[in-house]
Amino acid sequence: MPANVNWPQAMLPLIEKYKDKKHPLDYKNTYQLIVMVILSAQDSDRHINEIAPQLFEKFPDMQSLSRATEASLHAIIGKVRNFGNKTKWLMEIAQTVKKDSHIPMTLDGLTALPGIGRKSANVILRESGKEPEGVIVDLHVVRVAPRLGIASGTDPKKIEKQIMDALPQTEWDAGMAMSFLGREICRPTPKCELCLMRKVCVYYANVISAGK
Repeated sequence: MPANVNWPQAMLPLIEKYKDKKHPLDYKNTYQLIVMVILSAQDSDRHINEIAPQLFEKFPDMQSLSRATEASLHAIIGKVRNFGNKTKWLMEIAQTVKKDSHIPMTLDGLTALPGIGRKSANVILRESGKEPEGVIVDLHVVRVAPRLGIASGTDPKKIEKQIMDALPQTEWDAGMAMSFLGREICRPTPKCELCLMRKVCVYYANVISAGK
């Protein structure tokens, strides 16, 4: 089992591999990103990418969205999981923010808006090129981080704190890097032979290597 891993050093190859990779949501600006991040919670990025063109044709910015009705939004996002609450959140955000230029670009500012938790806020900041104020912990990171051994448990907030404690702020993009790793290689059934992290990975040492 890997012991006393120097995580700041160990995570660098993974961060480097994915540092310029855009989030799978096919957004064109910060307004679209916020809307799509909210809609994608408990749904798939692919599904949200499919409905986004119709949504943004009708509501191209915060100002137009602030005039939306529940019925007009339901007609487009009615098949999105939890669309009722998401409709209310989007309407409230648009009526609060009013203009794209007023979108808050801090963790506290974003999480003060309805429907945006730490994970969503961290994604928005990362994709907007802002300095990280936290670590993205999505369902992929909840799987990958404990496998690697950089964190333990299943609580996203606790996993985020463990990663933040293990890495300097300059490496907090490790969250998105682990998310991409989880999407591509560290799947529920992992492709360990393809993984550049296997030398430091607890799961690989305890389960894969031990079983050989």
